[in-house]
Amino acid sequence: MTDTAKGPAAYFPSIEKKYGRPVSEWKELIRSFPSAKHMELVTWLKTEHGLGHGHANALVAHALAEDSGR
Repeated sequence: MTDTAKGPAAYFPSIEKKYGRPVSEWKELIRSFPSAKHMELVTWLKTEHGLGHGHANALVAHALAEDSGR
């Protein structure tokens, strides 16, 4: 799935615009905690980086799916 596809990745253009950081950087942050679970990562992105729940959830889901080969 590309960053412009429908579904969770559709949030990505608004993430870059709203939070001023490229999606690749967000995914790098997510991947820097390989043993963390999905909701731990979402909570961390919300509390430490100020992302909204929907954006954080979509980013984590997409990054984890890419890493698992889905």
